[in-house]
Amino acid sequence: MKFHLLKTLAILFLFSCSNEDNLVVESESPNNAIKVNFSLNNQGRPYYVIHFKNSVIVDTSYMAFEFKDSKLLTDNFKILRTSKTSLNETWQMPWGEQIDVVNNYNQLKIELQEISDLKRKLNIVFKVYDDGIGFRYEFPEQEGWTEALIKEEHTEFNLTEDYKTFWIPGDWDIYEHLYSTTELSEIDAKAYAEHVNLAQTYIPENAVNTPVTMVGKNGIHLSFHEAALVNYSGMTLKVDTENLNLKSELVGSENTDYKVKRSLPFNTPWRTIQITDNAPDLIASNLIVNLNEPNKIGDVSWFTPMKYTGVWWEMHLGKSSWDYGMTQDMNTWTDPGKSNGTHGATTENVKRFIDFSANNNIGGVLVEGWNTGWEHWIGFEEREGVFDFVTPYPDYDIDEVTRYAKEKDVEIIMHHETSAATETYEKRRDTAYALMQKYGMHAVKSGYVGKILPKGEYHHGQYMVNQYNNAAIKAAEYEVAVNAHEPIKATGLRRTYPNIISREGLRGQEFNAWAEDGGNPPEHLPIVAFTRMLAGPIDFTPGIFNIKFDEYKQNNQVNTTLAQQLALYVVIYSPIQMAADLVEHYEANPEPLQFIRDVGVDWEKSLVLNGEVGDYVTIARKERETGNWFVGGITDENSREIELNFDFLDESENYKVIIYKDGENAHWNDNPLDIDIQTIEIDKNSTLNVKLAEGGGFAISLKKK
Repeated sequence: MKFHLLKTLAILFLFSCSNEDNLVVESESPNNAIKVNFSLNNQGRPYYVIHFKNSVIVDTSYMAFEFKDSKLLTDNFKILRTSKTSLNETWQMPWGEQIDVVNNYNQLKIELQEISDLKRKLNIVFKVYDDGIGFRYEFPEQEGWTEALIKEEHTEFNLTEDYKTFWIPGDWDIYEHLYSTTELSEIDAKAYAEHVNLAQTYIPENAVNTPVTMVGKNGIHLSFHEAALVNYSGMTLKVDTENLNLKSELVGSENTDYKVKRSLPFNTPWRTIQITDNAPDLIASNLIVNLNEPNKIGDVSWFTPMKYTGVWWEMHLGKSSWDYGMTQDMNTWTDPGKSNGTHGATTENVKRFIDFSANNNIGGVLVEGWNTGWEHWIGFEEREGVFDFVTPYPDYDIDEVTRYAKEKDVEIIMHHETSAATETYEKRRDTAYALMQKYGMHAVKSGYVGKILPKGEYHHGQYMVNQYNNAAIKAAEYEVAVNAHEPIKATGLRRTYPNIISREGLRGQEFNAWAEDGGNPPEHLPIVAFTRMLAGPIDFTPGIFNIKFDEYKQNNQVNTTLAQQLALYVVIYSPIQMAADLVEHYEANPEPLQFIRDVGVDWEKSLVLNGEVGDYVTIARKERETGNWFVGGITDENSREIELNFDFLDESENYKVIIYKDGENAHWNDNPLDIDIQTIEIDKNSTLNVKLAEGGGFAISLKKK
């Protein structure tokens, strides 16, 4: 991999001053559209202001830290020195939405020191890009201060408009919430929590999780998040609905009276704002990955982006169980030493998935429920130590399964459900990864369902941030890539550790199988594309063909058309994409299955052709190596017609083009299986009008002849 193809670095100025000067220091984006001003007020309090195209979008916003056993770090600062640098480089993704990533920014660093007795030092670093800004705090090595016990970080984002906001509550334990769409002044996360009445949730304030995306009346689009979350607590944003102000609130722990413990020197994660004047450019932004450090683990060619099937959806439908002795209703257990007859992860069943995958250009098979421990995996105080991650159930012959998969050129994807018993997993990770290495497995789906053990910790606090990151770093030693579910949010660490391949971190497909609220509504994914997906790859598990599945569940269904399920392979990015439905449902529908057979998972470039947050989006992606293009578009509960322009196609190339679109009478609820599949003629000069049904979509394959 090449990381520094073009690089320029220039020190622009360096000087020192005091706060009496009321100096305003500024930095601009390379294209001059975004400007950041930094200064100290008369009390020596640091603040910043952000302009976009000559309008103030973040007004005077203060910065401070609150510590245990130390006074607030908030004022009485002087500026020791400031410096400006610039960087313009191009680095390459080993896998991803594109190959080449331009990393072009102007940096402003302000070095501060208190003029009071403690004389503590703090640096603030801004990086200003054409697509937004990132800033972080640096606590340099200094005499008399070796450890920081942070009770709270007080970073403000003082907004100048009552933005239309797409948000989920600032839950410390899960991100699996439906998005609400309100004005900023109408956000009420506590009321949301009371309405949904979720057992595994903790929402202490009127706060939102990130990414949180906003749309202004004049077309300005903002998305707030963080980058490079390492050895720190996840950040939620507390909302002051009266003053239109956001303020950082870190996720805490019941076991300490502080939220972050760090030894000096250290840096915080980057606080990020993606800033564009249209919705598509939010998805196109590389701000989050660019703010992360380059690859630290070297060559990852042992990981192959792939489509995969597996033993998963059938358990959510109730057709089979994870547990060898669990009854089909998932409520009682038979003799744990005796099969209940509905166990999903059997040698025979997994071989069926292997055969299907091998015959349909699908590279992997996920096997959940293969290992002992599922009898007491959740809801039991004694779940610490339940899983050893190496012992298969009697009806799963791991030697035979892996031998057969290798013969068919299919990779088995390992599953590690930790049941949130983190100390057990930490002790047994090496043994678990060594088993994978023995069998040539290079990808693991890890799960952290349930309340964290040890008690008092939350999924998004510093303790768990370190658990997730350390698990991935350890996995790299065994050439294992990690797809975490019930995770910490993505913050671009896939650049630094490219074995972090995907994650959940949202309401996924499984909610459609059993959620009492009826599952994800049609607007869910047109919101997700402009919120959660800005953070990084999503293991959403698309491709459900049996939309209604009445034979399993009468009160649930997937709330999209069949055509939209195909479109998701292009719209929702992940280097591993599941064909999530049952084998028999694919075999009964060979024509739409052809798109799953054809579609790529690893891209040379990606283009967002159109879209509006929460309404619709269309994305085109060019496959690496083959040069084939694939286009996907989805809409919310409203039907719409969109015009596509194909000027992105290669000059003088001929393509075999198949479009999979909603049929004339398609509707996500009334007629979701109505699909129209056509072979059409398209070249670089073509335009095409496509009608999307309510909750519908379309997918196009353009394969070079």
